Amino acid sequence: MDEETGYEAVRSRDARFDGAFFFAVETTGIYCRPSCPAVTPKRRNVRFYPTAAAAQTSGFRACRRCRPDAAPGSAEWNVRADVVGRAMRMIGDGVVDREGVPGLAGRLGYSARQVQRQLTAELGAGPVALARAQRAHTARVLLQTTDLPVTEIAFAAGFASVRQFNDTVKAVYALTPTALRAAAPQRGTARATPAAGIPLRLAHRGPYQAAPVFDLLADQAVPGIEEVTGERGTRTYRRTLRLPHGTAIVAVEEAFSRAAGTGGASAGAVHRGGWLDARLHLTDLRDLTTAVQRLRRLFDLDADPYAVDDRLARDPRLAPLVAARPGLRSPGAADPEEFAVRALVGRAGAERLVERYGKTLDAACGRLTHVFPAPPAPADLAAEPGPLGALATALADGALRVDAGADRDDAEAALLALPGIDARTAALIRMRALGDPDVPLPGEPEPSLDDWRPWRSYATHHLRVRDAGDSTFSGRTSR
Repeated sequence: MDEETGYEAVRSRDARFDGAFFFAVETTGIYCRPSCPAVTPKRRNVRFYPTAAAAQTSGFRACRRCRPDAAPGSAEWNVRADVVGRAMRMIGDGVVDREGVPGLAGRLGYSARQVQRQLTAELGAGPVALARAQRAHTARVLLQTTDLPVTEIAFAAGFASVRQFNDTVKAVYALTPTALRAAAPQRGTARATPAAGIPLRLAHRGPYQAAPVFDLLADQAVPGIEEVTGERGTRTYRRTLRLPHGTAIVAVEEAFSRAAGTGGASAGAVHRGGWLDARLHLTDLRDLTTAVQRLRRLFDLDADPYAVDDRLARDPRLAPLVAARPGLRSPGAADPEEFAVRALVGRAGAERLVERYGKTLDAACGRLTHVFPAPPAPADLAAEPGPLGALATALADGALRVDAGADRDDAEAALLALPGIDARTAALIRMRALGDPDVPLPGEPEPSLDDWRPWRSYATHHLRVRDAGDSTFSGRTSR
């Protein structure tokens, strides 16, 4: 997108571009999202940036009105399969915070210098700056939604020291951590405690068809690790998560928030822009960023529904389906390794694995009692006979990678080389575990067209939602 088009989006306060780019105003030293309600600045004073980190690196601070750090992520990083796209997905998952730039580079198969050069050239910010922007956002969320001591928040957000935390918050928000906490929007409720969980708003752009996503999650829910409760239109999805530093219990609401301007919850309503309400209970707050990103991938919250719907509606066969369900999403997976196993063994097989090998929670939360067994441990999972053992072994020894930054072509090739993995199962894992938006499932009753690229995964979902009741996306649930 050229800068003149970008400025037109800013002038019209077009929320479709929130997260796709950011603009900064030289006369104020502030950067914003395109939909910022402030007075439109003069064109000569505006500069454009592909990421919030790039704007911050150039010395601009975040707008306090539109909170650009809370914008939905760019859909581009899910579409792209190159080094930059893979790097952005891994940075979002917290790899730089946990392993540093060398760890990120090693996962990508490049040197740290090459990764730094490519990211800086294209995004205006290197991996450290991108991770720093993410840490700043996590810090603001914790400051404004919890009563945790500032020192605990500093380390929970991923900062190496309190001084680094203070300096970053001041640079990004032009406020001290204490002042940023005091500036929190008043929502009429007291701040949360760790025991009560961290309340979050998971932002998305454009229309969001919540019902098909929650239908899918309810259909495939494995007892002990996940459940969907409530009536259609006001359901809650709850599940346990295995995270780098501990475990979590997360809950996401299907119900529509009146504050988001949707007019309340109803079974037939559609989120027209805004967010899904969530609450996270973490055993280690350092996992907050990773947990949020995995929920975003599960619910496909960074998608660009305008681009998807515009492309698919050009096909006469899909046009009525798109018109009936604007903003239909292609759900991903909260735990890619778990989904790979579940796609192979099905729902019944997954329930058996949870009962036999799942990690028991220290304290059960209703019907949530376990965390899905990690393929690398216990060793018994890799010792399972047949295809399951082969898959678990490949995940454990790194022969197969399905994490956020995995190369999708390499992963599919590795899957197809394993016994018992057919083309359809491999495509399903690529679609959901690897979050590929352009995967046609083999054997579809209607052939995929090149005209659907790069959104063939969404076309497949439209066809399956039309034929309601199909369990394709649940894995082999009949087993």
